[in-house]
Parts: sequence; structure tokens; C-alpha cells
Amino acid sequence: MTANTVTRSVLDAKIPPGPLQDKWSNHKASVKLVSPANKRRYTIIVVGTGLAGASAAATLGELGYNVLSFCIQDSPRRAHSVAAQGGINAAKNYQNDGDSVWRLFYDTIKGGDYRAREANVYRLAELSANIIDQAVAQGVPFAREYGGLLANRSFGGAQVSRTFYARGQTGQQLLLGAYSALMRQVDRGTVKIHPYREMLDVVIVDGRARGIVARNLLTGEIEAYAADAVVLATGGYSTVFYLSTNAVNSNATAIWRAHKRGAFFANPCFTQIHPTCLPETGEGQSKLTLMSESLRNDGRVWVPKKKGDPRPPDQIPEEERDYFLERRYPAYGNLVPRDIASRAVKAICDEGYGVGPTGRAVYLDFSDAIRRLGVDVIRERYGNLFDMYREITGEDPYKVPMRIYPAPHYTMGGLWVDYNLMTTVPGLYAIGEANFSDHGANRLGASALMQGLADGYFILPVTIGDFLADHRPDGLTTDHPAFRASVKQVQDQVKRLLSINGKRTARDIHRELGRVMWDYVGMSRNAQGLQKAISEIRALREEFWRNVKVPGRADEFNKNLEYAGRVADFLELAELMAIDALEREESCGCHFREEYQTPDGEPLRRDDLFAHVAVWEYKGEGQPEQLHKEPLIFEFVQPTQRSYK
Repeated sequence: MTANTVTRSVLDAKIPPGPLQDKWSNHKASVKLVSPANKRRYTIIVVGTGLAGASAAATLGELGYNVLSFCIQDSPRRAHSVAAQGGINAAKNYQNDGDSVWRLFYDTIKGGDYRAREANVYRLAELSANIIDQAVAQGVPFAREYGGLLANRSFGGAQVSRTFYARGQTGQQLLLGAYSALMRQVDRGTVKIHPYREMLDVVIVDGRARGIVARNLLTGEIEAYAADAVVLATGGYSTVFYLSTNAVNSNATAIWRAHKRGAFFANPCFTQIHPTCLPETGEGQSKLTLMSESLRNDGRVWVPKKKGDPRPPDQIPEEERDYFLERRYPAYGNLVPRDIASRAVKAICDEGYGVGPTGRAVYLDFSDAIRRLGVDVIRERYGNLFDMYREITGEDPYKVPMRIYPAPHYTMGGLWVDYNLMTTVPGLYAIGEANFSDHGANRLGASALMQGLADGYFILPVTIGDFLADHRPDGLTTDHPAFRASVKQVQDQVKRLLSINGKRTARDIHRELGRVMWDYVGMSRNAQGLQKAISEIRALREEFWRNVKVPGRADEFNKNLEYAGRVADFLELAELMAIDALEREESCGCHFREEYQTPDGEPLRRDDLFAHVAVWEYKGEGQPEQLHKEPLIFEFVQPTQRSYK
């Protein structure tokens, strides 16, 4: 695959001028529009049907565009967004506890350790209130207080209650809202859904994204689709770690293939490790289970003060327990941001204080909250999460503390986009977790849903019109040579995968890649480990293409073939993640470089050298990627050393 040769201004973020509070309003007033009568002449492809993709497709359809929606599942409702259980942030200030758009903006910038754009983050905070209104109008059953107002709870990294929730099913309920809106457009004929399709290439014509090539996962047929613009809403790439909280089907193929077609990749090393997941239990496991950050709102995290204490938790008296988050971070306690909590949990286990059969777990204890609030209140807030924990572990969290341990969960890196959410390929957009834009080096809990829906409902539908107004429909079809070339390229790779006939399964190689990533590119990194990771990933990739065994045929339903293609892409992305982590010689947010820490073990940021977005350009197979840097200018907040003590 070769890099495209589009001439473009490298990394023009297109941040509107003017006061922070007015940027989005002024921008909306200045962008070009497509007349309602002309919208139906445009075709827009939206790949992915999670919160970002479904909300975007529904809104674009409502506006009158002709939308083609693609997903790898049998139904959009099965997108991984359903797993985002805890809640969604919005600066409504219903609690009158001092929240505001500015405070949400500030918390997000600070939580991301000053590695996100001010303008994007402020817009996200500004739109957060609209999202809640939109979701309520769709019938999303948010929890309510006695007086009828929507209820809120707290999440990590915030000292206010701004997280709206629907018990422990917020992502699922929000997705049902977006799905309902999407199906309304399907009924109207503006959106056509293509299930069981996996995008394997973006087609570039005259420097513009003009369509995709996808594999029909049921029949194996390679299909091409033409459009006037392409939107990628395919989520994050945490499954590069093999074990993660993401669905096993989550993958990086769409954004990685787009990267190889000219879309720059930003901050690939920024991957979030979530503190409240079920511990790993054995080699046969294919994924890890997230227990929701909302649990830290009422649960207290602790370990025994005595190393290797074999006693059951109810036999360990209060004075022999170490509530280490509350001890180390008294201002935020158990609600410190995810990166802080995850590293603290790992550190205490590494020191030998961990609990459970493997010693790789800490207690999340609700006994205080149950005594204070009663079982009914706790059941109302977290009942389904408690039920899920009991079903998986066989233990009753109403009676014994949960055991939790960090796990890969979310990726802040992704395709680089400008303020309009367009990548470096004209006409190719990336929204939701597929882009890098809003969370910096660390995402605050409950902000993923916020970004996905802000991008899909409110931002993309405005900004894509600005592009389309300058690019009128020209009748391009899939008969164009660029589509035929792309189809052949995809078919050639499929044949190559099937022809190797080696001795190792793709899953086996993926599992080994995951161990390398967790050990050296995980929660904390150092130069020696990252160099070792790069070397091992390269060797593993070479072995993959020499020794992988992919059974079955191309013209049939073939999960092994699907999986092998995704692992091939992970092996390339993983190397770029390690290179990016090696290049960033500082500690910020999720990226903790052991060489750069304060005397008391906190991350040491180096704003003089690394206050930028690291953006990578693919230069061709076997060639090193080129690093570009987008400087981060802070006009409205002063970066400070993050402290939650």
C-alpha cells in the first residue's frame, strides 16, 4: 500500500479565531451550507453504528442526505457502546454544586494533562447540555430525583455531580435512543444499513475520499461503495492489548487502513487503563469485564496493611486496612482520575499487598455505603452491575467486597482531525473514539459518550456541509479505476492470508502481542522496555506473515479470516504505539514514563518540549513513519502540575 500524494496544508487545525466561548457559534455562522433541495443529491458513507456513528447517520439522514451506514454486526444495536455503563457528563448544574461549562472544560483539559486543544474541549463542554436534552426527548430513561429533575452522580476527576445515568445501562439506553432515530431514517429511506460489512479500504480519487471497499462477512464478497464523503466512527483500538474491556470484535482495521491511505494518526500511545475491571483469571480468557467507574462513587478501595494477608475481608478489622487512594489523595479520595487510580492499584499490588488468588486485585468495598444508605439505595444505583459481578464471580458484592484490577479500556489516540473533524484526507472524517481530538492524554470517566454524541448529533452535521458545498456531486461510480485497484488490493491480501498455511493461529499471535504490549507499552513505560517491545513486535509481525494458519475459504462466512486481517493491522499499529511512546520523553496522563516522575512518584510533564500533538504520517511499507507536531497553544488556561491531593 502506498501513501497518497494529496497536496495539502500539513496540520492546519482550523481553530476559529475569537473568544473561546464564541468560537463554535461564530464558526457555525460562517460555514457554507448545502441547500435542503440539494442534500439528497449527496451520498455520505458512515462506517460504524455505535453512539457516534448511529447519531451521525441519523442526523445526516434527518437533514436529507443520502446515507449509507455500515456495521460489522448483525444490527447497529450490538455496537460496543452498549458497554459504557456508568454515565454521561453534562454541565447542567442541577445539583447547584458550582458546575458550569467552564468547569467541565477546565476539568477535561486538566484531566487530559494539557494535551488536548482548548477550542475542541470547550465546544465539547458547551454541547454537553444539548446532548442530555436530545436524549431525554428520545425517551432515554435517565434516573430522576424525587422532584422530577434528572439525577446526577460523581465520577473520577471531578468534584461536582454532573454524570447523568440510567442505572448501570447508560450506554445501552443512549444507543437505543440513537438507534431509534436511525431506524426512523431507514423507514424514511434516507439511510440504508449494510450489516455484516467490514471496511477494508478507503478509496481515494483525485486526493479525496470517495468511497470504501468492504467485505461482506456472510458471503465473503468484496464490495465497493462510492460516496461524496466518508465518515469513520469505528471506535478505539484497546484490543491491541488482546485482553481489554472492549468487545472481542472491536478492532483498528478501518482507521489503520485509512492511515495507510493518507490519514495521519495522532498520539497513538495514549491508551487508558481503567481501574475498576474484573481481574484476569486465566489463559483461556478472551476479554476482561469493566465494572463501571461509577462504583467508585460509593465503593471504597482498600488492601490489607499486612502483605499477603490470607484472611477473608470481613475478618480484617478497620485499623488493619489501607484505604490507599484516600490516604494518598485526600481531596479526591476514591474519585481520582483513572490514570492515577490505575497506577496506584498496580503499584500497591506490585508491592505485595494485592488480594485474591493471583495477588493482582484490590477490594472495592460497599459496606460503608450500605450501612449509610441502605441496600435498596445501592441496589437502585448499581443493581445490575452487582448482579453481573455475582454471575461472573459467584460472590455477592452486597456481602463481600468486589475484587478489581486495571485493564485496557479506551484509546485517546486516533486519526488526526481538524476542528471540523476532517482528517488529513479531504472528505474523510473521523468521529467519536476513532479520532484523537478531545481527551488529551487521559479521558475523564463518562466523557466518552459525551464526545461520541456531540460529534454525531451536533458537530459533524454542520461541518460536513461546509466541505460538500464546495464539492458538488459529479456522478462518480465504483467503475472508476481507483475502486477496481482497491478491490484487487483487498482481494490480494485475503489470498495471501489464506495461502500461508502456517502453524500458529492468529489468536495465538494476538495473545503474544498483547503480553508484549501490556508488559512494555502498558500502564508505565521506559525507554529500554519500549525498544524491546519494538523489536519483539517486528519479529512477531514477521512470524505472522510466515507462520499464521487461517483455515476456511474467502467466499464464505469465515471468522478466522476476519480475525487474521485485524491482527495483521494490530501488529503494525502496535509498533507505532511503542515508537510514539518512546518519542514522548515525559509523563502525562495515561502515558507514564518511569524516567520522568517527581520525587514522590507523580508524573513529570515537560511542557517546554512536548506540549504538542504527535502526528504520524505513513510513508509506505517498510518505511519509517514521519512525525509531525501540532503545537498546543493554551490561551485561556494555565497548564499546571496536576495534583489531586
